[in-house]
Amino acid sequence: MIAEMRPATSTDEEENATFKILVATDIHLGYLEKDAARGNDTFVTFDEILKLAQDNEVDFLLLGGDLFHENKPSRKTLHTCLELLRKYCMGDRPIQFEILSDQSVNFGFSKFPWVNYQDDNLNISIPVFSIHGNHDDPTGADALCALDILSCAGLVNHFGRSPSVEKIDISPVLLQKGSSKIALYGLGSIPDERLHRMFVNKQVTMLRPKEDEDSWFNLFVIHQNRSKHGATNYIPEQFLDDFIDLVIWGHEHECKIAPARNERQLFYVSQPGSSVVTSLSPGEAAKKHVGLLRIKGKKMNMQKIPLQTVRPFYIEDIVLADHPDIFNPDNPKVTQAIQAFCMEKVEAMLDNSERDRLDNPRQPDKPLIRLRVDYSGGFEPFNIVRFSQKFMDRIANPKDIIHFFRHREQKEKNDEINFGKLVHKPASETTTLRVEDLVKQYFQTAEKKVQLSLLTERGMGEAVQEFVDKEEKDAIEELVKFQLEKTQRFLKERHTDAEETKIDEEVQRFRESRRKNTMEEDEEVREALNRAKAHRSQGAYHASVSSDDDLMDVAASGQRANDDSDDDDLPPSRGRGRGRARGGKGQNAAARGASRRGRGGGIGQDQMISSRTYKSAPVPTKNMSIMDAFKSSRQQPPRNMPVKSYSEVIEDDDSDLEEVSFTPSSTANPRSFGASASSKRSSQSLASKGVDFESDEDDSELFKSTSRRSRR
Repeated sequence: MIAEMRPATSTDEEENATFKILVATDIHLGYLEKDAARGNDTFVTFDEILKLAQDNEVDFLLLGGDLFHENKPSRKTLHTCLELLRKYCMGDRPIQFEILSDQSVNFGFSKFPWVNYQDDNLNISIPVFSIHGNHDDPTGADALCALDILSCAGLVNHFGRSPSVEKIDISPVLLQKGSSKIALYGLGSIPDERLHRMFVNKQVTMLRPKEDEDSWFNLFVIHQNRSKHGATNYIPEQFLDDFIDLVIWGHEHECKIAPARNERQLFYVSQPGSSVVTSLSPGEAAKKHVGLLRIKGKKMNMQKIPLQTVRPFYIEDIVLADHPDIFNPDNPKVTQAIQAFCMEKVEAMLDNSERDRLDNPRQPDKPLIRLRVDYSGGFEPFNIVRFSQKFMDRIANPKDIIHFFRHREQKEKNDEINFGKLVHKPASETTTLRVEDLVKQYFQTAEKKVQLSLLTERGMGEAVQEFVDKEEKDAIEELVKFQLEKTQRFLKERHTDAEETKIDEEVQRFRESRRKNTMEEDEEVREALNRAKAHRSQGAYHASVSSDDDLMDVAASGQRANDDSDDDDLPPSRGRGRGRARGGKGQNAAARGASRRGRGGGIGQDQMISSRTYKSAPVPTKNMSIMDAFKSSRQQPPRNMPVKSYSEVIEDDDSDLEEVSFTPSSTANPRSFGASASSKRSSQSLASKGVDFESDEDDSELFKSTSRRSRR
């Protein structure tokens, strides 16, 4: 007997035209993986996030960067990540949306430049789209990151990588499900100061579809500082284009997932925060959530889903000076009284943890406790180790329960001090110390005899930053060599007389001109770093192809290659991993065949990606002083050196509650471009954006909207 086909209802039609997206950021897989108590926290929570995606039958999972905590995750971390992605994201459930954009542009850095669910060799039920963060950013000579491994394995669609460091054109991934269309923009982590400068110089452009550009819901995923850590060490929200409807902001760990409207740009910003506590600060104490985002047409709804497996965290501040009736600094037993008081506070927080415990058996038993004690006013701290031993079996972080601090007291200064020489800095700038700032500050206050005469403070700071954070061992050496060669050429071209005073004057003039030209200075640093990478890669390559006899004959070269190679004995670092070249870097990926499974509306044209090539710069075999080079210039005519191509490297930095539904729509943008970056957006009247709060119980009307005043 043939069953009658049920006619499609309006509910089915709405469901078929509604995107369901699970949103999460800053998962930090592998954080404290060697800790006996907290080692599995990140893996357990990631398992919960993927299960939520599966249970809610989402169309795809959207990650906002920092999937991994380390730039080079351990074997355990990588293995567990692959295991969980394969467990939850592979299956026979059909994909209900299709991609309309040019995938060779969206995933151009991948060796397989197409979305994973259209691969004939894979069975994907939940696609994962992710940008990279500052913890898992591409590094090394090949500019690879851990997400590229997942992308090559077909488990993650890595997007949002910029192919240029001079100008960023953000091309969206265009998705369609029924009548709903999403333009998904992504921008992986870039050093905040560099990106801030590029926005100011109008070097960042968000490309828009030429056809029906106002019918697209514009979703932007970014991983940068949102809060101000310095004059340019963050990205103001007003830098972003006003045609955007919703911004998913990664990198900030405090959970503010309820979308907040930017009254100036008239878009909404959702900050999901981290799914694990990585710093014992007040921002991390907020309840951790992920978001179930529903999009239908130009309407959206964000449902907050609390995470059940996150280790509970409690924090409290104590100012001893605020309790004069209890603590008297002159009392010889005041330290014991303070310790007993702190003991009571910790016990109270443990009681709160027991009361707040959920029924989820996977929630960790031991909470995180932090008690910050301000002991200014003549008090003395007690022994933290002895205090912590009493809570070894009850708290996950017994070694750092207590944090003693005190506010700096203003001391009387001598009247003879010249206050005019003191530089005033805002409080926001003094809270963040960076390597380049310390280098600049040191040389500005140093004596004249130790001032830099050849290099600039800016270039030196960048090189030291790369040496410290990214393990670029040759960065400083290559910068010095590069600048020495450039100065030598400058002196030769000017035919400077062989007098030390005149040479010093020309070098000083040349240095000052470079200090004023910051773009040229940045190019020099990038060129020097690329030379360091090429030098290291060449050494690793020769070490890998040389025979044992050759290694015995040239022991010095072999020792140098071993020093530059990866070694398990080296100390761990959060910075960049070292690249190791095993052959030519200029291979081209073969074009994908025209036949695809197309479960979500496949694209039939062939696609190619051009691999990036790296050209190693010649390294001088001997360091020469300026005077030596000047003398040699009298023996041979000066030569014009060819201009070298360069590519940029990237660096690091780290830091409600109701379901909301609102209807934003795009506004006019004078800098909009089509997919070919040729057509301009036509002027039009601005539609209204609004927000309407609704309770979690109201499922009958998923999307609501209210009109608002038109933008002036």
